[in-house]
Amino acid sequence: MPKMKTLKSASKRFKVTASGQFKRKQSNLRHILTKKTSHRKRHLRPKIIISKGDKSYMQSFFPYI
Repeated sequence: MPKMKTLKSASKRFKVTASGQFKRKQSNLRHILTKKTSHRKRHLRPKIIISKGDKSYMQSFFPYI
């Protein structure tokens, strides 16, 4: 049986933590940054954990995790 492949677009966007959760970057930090306040940009910086409802969907992209 052939190997199952990881979805490469997902592997570039999401990282897996040691406990098996998925981290992702928050949106709205790419362009048009001059009108956004420093407070807003600073709070968009850290990575966040995806919701529990999306976890099973995400695991289908990473077959060997």
